Amino acid sequence: MADTPHSDIASMPFERAIEELETIVKRLEDGKVPLEESVGIYERGEALKRRCDELLRQAEARVEKITLDTSGKAKGTEPLDVK
Repeated sequence: MADTPHSDIASMPFERAIEELETIVKRLEDGKVPLEESVGIYERGEALKRRCDELLRQAEARVEKITLDTSGKAKGTEPLDVK
């Protein structure tokens, strides 16, 4: 299987992806990056953003809230409704 231009991002942990994304944003905001390179790092930034979004959705799906019985004692957990 051939590597795609941003295949390393697919296995990147959230912290590393967000760190690199912040670096890209700073470089682009600086305005000192040549146009061709700007396009390339913008595309990488988009891929990093998608990875962060994916990891956040996965984390939200795992978050649970504690349910209480009528006396106020914990009785278990249920999925957190994040609507």
